[in-house]
Amino acid sequence: MSTIHHQIWVDAPLDTVYDALASADGLSQWWVPHQQTLREGDTLISHNPGAGHGVVVMKVLELVPAHCVRWEVISHHPPQSPASAWAGTEVRFDLSRRASPGMWRGLPHEGEPMTVVEFQQRGWDPHSEYYGFCSQAWAETLVLLRRWAESHTNHRH
Repeated sequence: MSTIHHQIWVDAPLDTVYDALASADGLSQWWVPHQQTLREGDTLISHNPGAGHGVVVMKVLELVPAHCVRWEVISHHPPQSPASAWAGTEVRFDLSRRASPGMWRGLPHEGEPMTVVEFQQRGWDPHSEYYGFCSQAWAETLVLLRRWAESHTNHRH
């Protein structure tokens, strides 16, 4: 099995980024509308990527404030949908604070603290026709998170 992995540096407080990932309300602020339900003691977060895909349902596996968010994708989708490759995968966001390397345009000066999001979607079939497509889609989605968090924070550190 393969893993999609992205790392994004965010010039926003750790709590701002965690809160944006830890609930349907937070996700709805920067991504697409999400719903949160409770089923048989499990918290489920879901969203509809559009006609022909079916609703993506993720079971919350772990929430560690300011540190980690983990979901398991429990929904199944039509084969023509990229979401069909998500069934059974684990989506994971590990968060930390680190000193900025300050080497890319848009990052704070070297040494200033930033929130680092280590994103992984584990359990991919490496031969899936949607692996590259979904990797790119996640990269673009994480940029939305960064832009939202950086524009919705009153303090940076």
